[in-house]
Amino acid sequence: MKIAVACDHGGFPLKETVIEAIHAAGHEALDLGTYSPESVDYPDYAEKLGRAIQNGEAERGILMCGSGVGASIAANKMRGIYAAICHDTYSAHQGVEHDDMNVLCMGARIIGPALAVELVQSFLAARFTGHDPGQERHARRVGKVRALESAP
Repeated sequence: MKIAVACDHGGFPLKETVIEAIHAAGHEALDLGTYSPESVDYPDYAEKLGRAIQNGEAERGILMCGSGVGASIAANKMRGIYAAICHDTYSAHQGVEHDDMNVLCMGARIIGPALAVELVQSFLAARFTGHDPGQERHARRVGKVRALESAP
């Protein structure tokens, strides 16, 4: 899988750790910046990551800022982007399995590198289960979320 990675200056301290974890899991990372700890605006990087997914350049994304909150809010404004802050491994895999989450958001000022690696591993190993026998309720619920997205 190709995974888009983006961050603002607050998320920058985790970026290399995340890219290494993606490679260690057997996936390819698409580094969309930022490339230094100098102050930048998180919506710009959320948009870069979202566009990469929308355009088919990446299948999923990992987005970081200081808390994960701003990045998540910005990413979720984009059609087809389903982003959530996950600072525990259960949410990182369950968000994919039940909710078809395609962007993992993390706060680099909240978690450290060891937990970030575990979150990336959990997120990347998960797959949406809504099409599995007995799990159709997840597809139904995700369909309702997508209907909200396309409503006026």
